[in-house]
Amino acid sequence: MALFRRRRSDESAVAIDDFWSGWGELRSALAASIDEGAPVPAEVAQQLDERVQRIHPSLTWEVSRAPEPAPTDLASSPFESLDSPEALLASLDAEPASARASYALTLRAGDDDEARVLAERWYRAAPEDAEWTFFPARPADHAQLSRTITWHDHELDLSHVSVSMRVNHATGKIEAGVYHPDFMFLPEETQREVAEHVMLLAVGEDDMVRWVDSVKPLVEKPLDPLPPTSVPAVVRQLSGMSGGGGWVTLQGRIPLRGAMQLSARHPLHRRDYPALTLYVQVVASYTEADKDRLPTGSSAAALESYALRLREMLGANGALFAVQTLGGQRVFHFYLDPESGIFPEFEKAAREWSEGQASVTSELDPEWRIIEQLLKPIRKQLGR
Repeated sequence: MALFRRRRSDESAVAIDDFWSGWGELRSALAASIDEGAPVPAEVAQQLDERVQRIHPSLTWEVSRAPEPAPTDLASSPFESLDSPEALLASLDAEPASARASYALTLRAGDDDEARVLAERWYRAAPEDAEWTFFPARPADHAQLSRTITWHDHELDLSHVSVSMRVNHATGKIEAGVYHPDFMFLPEETQREVAEHVMLLAVGEDDMVRWVDSVKPLVEKPLDPLPPTSVPAVVRQLSGMSGGGGWVTLQGRIPLRGAMQLSARHPLHRRDYPALTLYVQVVASYTEADKDRLPTGSSAAALESYALRLREMLGANGALFAVQTLGGQRVFHFYLDPESGIFPEFEKAAREWSEGQASVTSELDPEWRIIEQLLKPIRKQLGR
């Protein structure tokens, strides 16, 4: 199985290189189809199908006008995942590519996590293109929720849509109902497709996978209707209910070894960091400890500084997922993007620990099995 995955990864890397090498052959025809409001020419569509399928058979593609950038909200998720003040400032200074581009090419993986990883690699390998912006998943696009769409020859004004929502506490996800007054005149399959399209526009593809359990079309208006643009606020509230949208800590005692602390990102979804598939464990022993063998004084300060330095070095190429402290050692659980080339530099920096020698081990873990196992006690404690 491991050999198969490696072969798939190598083949996909070649397919991504080939895709971008041939991008110039397709971009003009795709742009023309968008400008004319016409379907992509069959020959061009077939070439694009073949190139995308070579990356991963579950991927599909869409071309469109570049979406209008959403208003910046510092309380929302795009900045919560940044690991350092420098990364935050860089994000504030950077103008979104979609604000300058005219056209958008999007790959869609649906709920296939392996395909989503490869879509992220495709996105990170994309060339600079003044006219085009690229997305590894369908982004939210609230401007479309006030416009008219044509779906299987049916015209629907999405400004008349309203939604209902309830939280399934067993799954920690939203069960949504989508109402449009014209649904009663449409086939059930078309109702379902439009309802899912509305939720995609409301939250984007990744948050659909993270937070939406089911979407049901409604032919009767909900008792407490909400605009679909309100769904992201509910998602943020749900994220907070699941653990504060940051870090949670468990504490306990292990006989003969003393106190144990486990801190981890929670909630943590595979879609949060799709390119991070290399697990790296860093173990650092410390010299100053209390009676429970937990770090104190200068050692506690040194460990915090050490972790911050490593996180800042990684930027978007990695993240710290969890930290364990037990028996005079702190274990850092990182995940890195193996395609970024950051690992050798990271390993060298990790071994430069001021209170002794730090060990560094790594292994590919695209399914996140290691961190999933580590998070089980936290999820059990939180009822997830």
